Amino acid sequence: MGFSKKVIILTYYWPPSGGSGVQRWVYFAKHLKAKGWTPIVITVDENQAGYPQTDKTLAALVDGIRTVKTATREPLKWYARLFPRATAQGLPQGEVSRAGLWAKVAAFIRGNFFIPDARKGWVPYAVSAAQSILEKEDIHALITTGPPHSTHLAGYRLKKKYPQLQWWVDFRDPWTTVFYNALFYRTPWAKALDKKLESRVINHCSGAITTIEGTLTNTLKQQRPNLPIAVLANGYDANLMASIDAHKPKDVFHIVYTGLLTQQQDYAALLEAINGCSTQRPIRLSLAGQIAPVILQEIKHALPDVEVIHLGYLPQEDAIRLMKSAHLLVNFVFKGAEKAMISGKLLSYLATTVPVLSFGDPQSAAAKLMEKSTHACMFASGETQQAMAFIQQLLAQEEVVNIFSEVEHWSRANITQALIDQVLTKRV
Repeated sequence: MGFSKKVIILTYYWPPSGGSGVQRWVYFAKHLKAKGWTPIVITVDENQAGYPQTDKTLAALVDGIRTVKTATREPLKWYARLFPRATAQGLPQGEVSRAGLWAKVAAFIRGNFFIPDARKGWVPYAVSAAQSILEKEDIHALITTGPPHSTHLAGYRLKKKYPQLQWWVDFRDPWTTVFYNALFYRTPWAKALDKKLESRVINHCSGAITTIEGTLTNTLKQQRPNLPIAVLANGYDANLMASIDAHKPKDVFHIVYTGLLTQQQDYAALLEAINGCSTQRPIRLSLAGQIAPVILQEIKHALPDVEVIHLGYLPQEDAIRLMKSAHLLVNFVFKGAEKAMISGKLLSYLATTVPVLSFGDPQSAAAKLMEKSTHACMFASGETQQAMAFIQQLLAQEEVVNIFSEVEHWSRANITQALIDQVLTKRV
């Protein structure tokens, strides 16, 4: 190619930050470099950042990636006094407590004063770092990824200063329509301001990237009908998946859940289904991820005859090993997000060859993806009996292999090639 292959990536979350959100651009950067591109990552100094969880093992994936770390300015310390779970380690993403007066006050503050989010203090530092590179080097494209969606405001400022800059915004989750905004007691003024910022970004960017087609892409098109959009799922690490082997216990039926679990997810139906099967065979439920103590207590109370284990947050390799040790993997779609988001772990679930049971919208993109597997089902919240029957079928067999026909298509390497083809080599 006769153009620069340098790409600036603005991302708040970067190793040692953990979680599925950071992995998206960790893998894009890794595979871009392997394919001859030069990713330049601008992120936050981890000593000043607020991360909900850390995973130091991800650093090995970005060894040799040029990374610029900046200062930031965030109001987490005083906010933590109102909302005890919001510590210096980060605001709980996707979880909004409204139990008690102070939690309600904190939710109001979070929704009406942190617009678009509490990371917006990073914007001037990100702009300054990117500008110093743009002034000195030939950069092919700029990509901003959110949440936090304040990162896109940095992209907007840079686009205004450098009009010829190819700037793509990556919406890992929706912005103003994300499901948990409804829990923030947002005033009309706050909603209008957030919408104004979102529209400003959508109307000035070169194109948008999403993880899912449907509600989110339709919303973007409504605001800008001619907006170029590339739908790029998160994918899974094919090499890591192939390298890990795990022993499935013979004495119990092992059910595994990984990831964030909140009261905005419909896990009650699954608990009822598991409880209905617990006399048929000993069951172990392993939970890995960020789960509130009150939810753990609720689960244990609902499953008196089931061995319940909470392992906390696990590094990616350990999480995959746990998944592969399961006879059944379970998932819960966030209420209100069934058609606008797709779980970053779902493709990893499907790639393990372990059967998958999820609760959400049976007509969603996630459900249609699961339909391409031999033993993966999405049930509506009221379909407890159907979920129980699915589990009972698995209980009656020694070991069931879930075959996902399109698994190779969703590898991180192949999705990075799609990023190159649909975004980086496309001039708009």
